Amino acid sequence: MPKLEGNLAGLKKSQLTALQRFFRRRFPRSEVFTQEQARELALLSRSIGRQTGLLIDRAGRVEMAIVGDANSLMIPELPRERSGGGRLRGLRLLHTHLGPQRLSDEDRMDLLFLRLDAIIVLTVDEAGFPMQWEAARLLPGGNETPTLTVGPYPWNQAEADLIADAEALEDELGRTGEGSSKEIGQERALLVSVSEKPRQIQESNLDELAALASTAGLDVAGRMIQRVPSPNPRFILGKGKLAELEVQALSAGADILVFDGELSPAQLHNLADVTERKVLDRTQLILDIFAKHATSRAGKLQVELARLAYVQPRLAGRNRSMDRLAGGIGGRGLGETKLEMDRRKNRERMAHLSRELDDIRRQRAFARGRRARNSMPVAALVGYTNAGKSTLLNRLTNSETIVGDRLFATLDPTTRRLRFPKERELVLADTVGFIRNLPKELLESFKATLEELEAANLLIHVADAGHKDLVQQMEAVETVLEDLELTKIPRILVLNKCDSLTPLQKEELAQAWPRAIQVSAITGEGLQSLLNRLERQLLPDAPQDWGSIPLKSKEE
Repeated sequence: MPKLEGNLAGLKKSQLTALQRFFRRRFPRSEVFTQEQARELALLSRSIGRQTGLLIDRAGRVEMAIVGDANSLMIPELPRERSGGGRLRGLRLLHTHLGPQRLSDEDRMDLLFLRLDAIIVLTVDEAGFPMQWEAARLLPGGNETPTLTVGPYPWNQAEADLIADAEALEDELGRTGEGSSKEIGQERALLVSVSEKPRQIQESNLDELAALASTAGLDVAGRMIQRVPSPNPRFILGKGKLAELEVQALSAGADILVFDGELSPAQLHNLADVTERKVLDRTQLILDIFAKHATSRAGKLQVELARLAYVQPRLAGRNRSMDRLAGGIGGRGLGETKLEMDRRKNRERMAHLSRELDDIRRQRAFARGRRARNSMPVAALVGYTNAGKSTLLNRLTNSETIVGDRLFATLDPTTRRLRFPKERELVLADTVGFIRNLPKELLESFKATLEELEAANLLIHVADAGHKDLVQQMEAVETVLEDLELTKIPRILVLNKCDSLTPLQKEELAQAWPRAIQVSAITGEGLQSLLNRLERQLLPDAPQDWGSIPLKSKEE
């Protein structure tokens, strides 16, 4: 149903009726407007002294009439029926300028971020007569500018098929951006890195972000990198780069923008306001993966607590309805705002989850105490996510815990007994994998899981020997261990997946980390050496002369 929106205060009934009369008009396809429609819109806009706009669909029907002020027009929230990663909205905006001003930068930004078919400006003189018209439409990615300006032309020369141009653009976007992932219902994501770090490091970080996106079920449609001295505090990107990002997302058919790093609440809200695509940061993406993989009660509680902790400072602006509640006689002044209620409910839920996790923590502490009374040593596997810890656990203990070639395949702690000759045994524990800049919300909520590490007699640092960022991943694990105050526990370094290395690469690793153990959890290579090391390190009748293995190479 057509709507009348905007600055309607002070308008006469006759002026409102004149605006509503446009809902019965049908605009031509091969022309921007008829001469009668141009005169009627110009005269009405001048009579009320405000810019006036019409949102017109591809059938020529007016979907919305908007009234602004003398110098600007605020477009309200638009329907999303046709909105998709690589589609235009199917609406064009025709609006007036009260004077000779032509298309402005704000007009082009509205065109871009609202994905309109076109935006047309009709200039109006002091007497209320139309003067000229000018239009802008979008161009596909790869062009120097994201928009193409048409005109200006005299108001009575309005031949232009803007609908055909919009349909041709959609066809081109469909050929270049949609691809097979749309056919199977996958959402497409555009990855963005804005940092002062060198481009090579940003590329590496986006490689990891792409792996996270794939684990979350997203299809990566492209990436954008910007190196800046300091990110824009409002949008993280500047306006020009933000426009370039929107064009790239449109060309790639991307529904979601995923930013490497954590966005501030203000940046998240501002980006959501300026673009109608979903906006995620790295922390949100990791939390979504954890929520998807959590299966046990403890895991689900920990993930929910982490998500609530992340959302708490970002509640502002989520819902401005029902501004003040519980006011009046006997109430508290003006009452409690909806935001205050949301935050209070969040805090109450977080407190409840914390109590439940405390109960789980006590149960696990009891199990650890029982193992301690039985004098059973514990070795815990730690390492970067997808380094092969669960596969190594399965291989050593002949168990069948869930494994997968994806990030964060394991969330819940798993313990298995590892038997040695002469009836000796120890407990081998597998825990959640680490990652660079592990969100603080996860570290806090996963304390019930990570306490398994505190009770360990030995930490087995498992690293992916074939990964191009091996050193950086090892340093990230060390950082997390420092944050958890676990650096005093003895640990050994295990370089896993060495079956993918050449003899020369193995020799280079042996020179860099001479006390590390090179193994392959898949082929079994090096596992006997690892078992020998564990036996000497942990069992009571073995020599106790093995200390922590430093992560720095000889050259360092």
